[in-house]
Amino acid sequence: MILVVDDLPQNVRLLQAVLSPRGYEVAVATSGEEALARLAEGGIDLVLLDIVMPGMDGYEVCRAIRADGATEFLPVVMITASGEQEKKRALEAGADDFVAKPFDHAELLARVRSLLRIKRYHDEIERYTAGLRQFLPPQVAELVKADPSVLESHRREVAVVVCALHEFAAFAETAAPEDVMRVLSAYHEHVAVAVDAVGGTLARLAGDAVTVVLNDPLVVEDPAGVAVRLALSLRDAVWSLGEAWTRLGFTLSPALGVSFGHATIGRIGSERRWEYAPVGPAPLLAERLCEVASAGQILLSQRSYAAADVVAIATSLSLRGFDQPVSAWDLVGVE
Repeated sequence: MILVVDDLPQNVRLLQAVLSPRGYEVAVATSGEEALARLAEGGIDLVLLDIVMPGMDGYEVCRAIRADGATEFLPVVMITASGEQEKKRALEAGADDFVAKPFDHAELLARVRSLLRIKRYHDEIERYTAGLRQFLPPQVAELVKADPSVLESHRREVAVVVCALHEFAAFAETAAPEDVMRVLSAYHEHVAVAVDAVGGTLARLAGDAVTVVLNDPLVVEDPAGVAVRLALSLRDAVWSLGEAWTRLGFTLSPALGVSFGHATIGRIGSERRWEYAPVGPAPLLAERLCEVASAGQILLSQRSYAAADVVAIATSLSLRGFDQPVSAWDLVGVE
């Protein structure tokens, strides 16, 4: 949809006569204020903007378009007289291009096609970024948008938090599917908010089990300490949700495992579907600690206990996939 902004009906009719036969949908605004109101409704892909209008002139409208986050990248073509000063002011106001009156039809169409193609590329990038935001914090998604190589496999020291709902399997077997989905939706929303708040990355989301990575790709100061505080925050959030679930007859509690160490992190999967996730001893240990944690319990690995300033009770655990008992700590609180 192309928005034509001009206060003179004959100019509007001329632009419609050029654009409509080529298959372009045209919307019309006869003033700057009306143009901004129409843009707020959405659905506009390009603006053809006259400069001389009563009230807001074209320069003011263009600056307002660029100042609005929803339209700052919207292509704007300003229709100017032939003066170089007008062209300079149009570019300074944020116009992407300009055509001089009386305009050449072929030239106008060429500029429209070019800018609409750029708009499509921008929209594709935005859709890609929106997909990234499903598992990366907004600031990380923007980082990846600027440099996709961030997602390539690399080795990094990270803290890993795995959170699950204790007794979820039994609940899912007996509860109505709609109740299961409502519980998971509320749980995932609380997890996402807590993870974003500390700059973590939601690496895996598999039913009730979520894996969070700290210190990659966004650098986090004191990742082990942040991981412990995140675990406490998640436990409190799930306990709060658990009160409402209990009134509905569902008994679900948080169980968490926290580890700290090196992992290989990067894009895993295929072109059809991939995720950004860690592999190695640190994420595996966090998963296994979460598996054996009881309701409300947060189990720390030896390295995460040593790196964080916490109060915890030492224990020795037999974990799936580990030949020898593993030293772990039952978190009591943060000093």
